[in-house]
Formats: sequence, C-alpha cells, structure tokens
Amino acid sequence: MGLKQRVIQVVVGQFVRPRGLAGRLVGWEMATRPSNRKRNLWAVEFLELQSTDCVLEIGFGPGVAIRALARQTSEGKVYGIDHSEVMLRQATGRNRQAVKEGRVNLVLGTPTDVSSLGVMFDKALIVNNFGMWPAQERGLESLRSVMRPGGRVAIVTQPRCPGVTAETTWGADREIAEQLRDAGFTGITTEVLQLQPPVTCVLGTAPANSER
Repeated sequence: MGLKQRVIQVVVGQFVRPRGLAGRLVGWEMATRPSNRKRNLWAVEFLELQSTDCVLEIGFGPGVAIRALARQTSEGKVYGIDHSEVMLRQATGRNRQAVKEGRVNLVLGTPTDVSSLGVMFDKALIVNNFGMWPAQERGLESLRSVMRPGGRVAIVTQPRCPGVTAETTWGADREIAEQLRDAGFTGITTEVLQLQPPVTCVLGTAPANSER
C-alpha cells in the first residue's frame, strides 16, 4: 500500500471512529461544515417531533442534531449512543445545559446496545453512519425492539467514497429501504436533499408487534 492510500485509510478511519487529536479535529469539522449542519437539521424535520417525544440518535458525532432534537422535545428526552469517546465528550460539551437538566443522556456503545438503555422510543435518527455499522441486520433488529408502535426512524446517507456519484446515493438508498423492510419497518419513503452528492433520508415506521 502506497503512502497516499495509507493516508486515506487513516483519514477514513477517523471519520468512522474519531479518536485522539485527529479525532477532535474531525469532530470540529463535522460540527462546523455548513453542509453537515444543513444535512443534520434537514433530517430532524422529517421526524415530525412532538414536545413530549423520547428520541434516540445512533452515532451522534459532535452532537449537532442532538441539540436540535433537545430544543424540539422540551417535555421529552433525548438519548444518544456513539462508540467514540471523543464524540461523547464533544457532544456532551455542546449540549451541556440539557445534559445537566437531565433532558439529554449520551452514552458510549454500538447500535446493538440500544436495548441496554431500557427505554422505548418514539423517534430515532441515524445520520451518515449506517454504512459503518459492523452488524447492520442485528442493529436494525435491536432498534426495532426499542421503538414504540408507530414510531418513526430516519436514516440519512450521503456517500463520500472516492468516485462517488448520484447513482452511489441512489444505490445506498435502495439498500437501506430494503433493510428497513426486512427488519419489520413499514411505510418506507425517501426524501432527497440536493447537495453534491445528493443526500437521502429513508423513513420507516415501527408497526405494532402483531404486524411483525
């Protein structure tokens, strides 16, 4: 492997799981880049949040969407789970007051750990990290198990691999929609944000247990 490939591998690894000084810089980049902020806030709109909702974000990163979720659920609660200690610190700092008030609870963990939170959720958000899950099928099954009937999940993707095109986004979109159906979610729809490359938000609804 050449030097360029090794550098690319290191950079990609930091976005998958930020750590150390480089991870802190990655978190700063994710929090301040206008397109990232736009993508997160755009996705939150499709959850149709109610003030009393209990909401989960898997892979919360630097906590930009967590802040938006907390603002719109003033009588509810927001939970987040992420496998990066660096992101946990940044997101906690960015949402310090809501954490102090007990309205935001952020923990270390993976998608398959969500049942350990001991909470049932009305809404769930996953922004640009679903493709990094090591066990997507088990992760979605775990998520399904903690969603209230009629709960809404939003999975956002904007592929950033070398040579990415709009077709890369559409392919990822179709795969996510199929995986949500396989996990038991219904009413699958897709929204599109015209960035470069395009961003999609795949939405699904958790059915009543009897519908599984």
